[in-house]
Amino acid sequence: MEILKFFDAYSIRARLFPAIVAAAPALAALALLISWKSFGLSNIVASLGVLVLLYAIADFARARGRAIEERLFSEHGGKPSITMFRRIDDTIDAGSKDRYRTFLATKLNMAPPSPGDELVDPAASDAFYWQCGNWLRESTRDAKAFPILFGENVTYGFRRNLYGVKWLALSLNLIIVALSAFILWRMGWNIEAPMRNKTLVVLVVAAAHAIYMLLAVRRSAVWDASRAYGRQLILSCEYFLKEPKTRARNTSARKMAAKSEDTPAKKSP
Repeated sequence: MEILKFFDAYSIRARLFPAIVAAAPALAALALLISWKSFGLSNIVASLGVLVLLYAIADFARARGRAIEERLFSEHGGKPSITMFRRIDDTIDAGSKDRYRTFLATKLNMAPPSPGDELVDPAASDAFYWQCGNWLRESTRDAKAFPILFGENVTYGFRRNLYGVKWLALSLNLIIVALSAFILWRMGWNIEAPMRNKTLVVLVVAAAHAIYMLLAVRRSAVWDASRAYGRQLILSCEYFLKEPKTRARNTSARKMAAKSEDTPAKKSP
């Protein structure tokens, strides 16, 4: 699709896809109940309406997702990338975290907090871990170099943004169901078979959509994804702790692979 060229990989998967899922019943209704045999004014209006609807929902989902994120972190004592660095948290083994603190301290030109510091001044320790997270996020933006981290980030963004529009999606769902039911009731079973079948398909899509939104889109799923991303972000320190020669060799191999993908294969004579 040409429109996807205007979005990066993260925006497509974590922002546009939640908007599409949220608007699924409305999209199904537009696709099935409007005639597309000839491209007239109604089709142009419908197409533009879909684009505007998706953009509006994606923007709303991002804003709502950020608001939910703040409340979620507050409820659990902070960002996972901060709480997992604390010595009281055993998600990542203590030895590895000691190495990561020492490494990041050299990058930040700061002294890492000691066990006593975490007890006496936890706010200052968390401020150090906050800066560690900032440094890691800025240093791991290359999706090709950190594919697992990028995947966890996309999963978290998708779940967070979709949860942000959960009730908006269910409201749209209810409107589509009401309109479809009204069409069947108003026109009765005397309605032409193709239109009746399309309307029933929209009702089935709406029912499946409602079940998915109610059962799968949950706050706990967002929190699980945020923890998975936070853990992987901290573990990305291992990449920087590798020997420089190993990192250079891996980088060279990735560049060679990318170059071979971009170079068209030569045709045999």
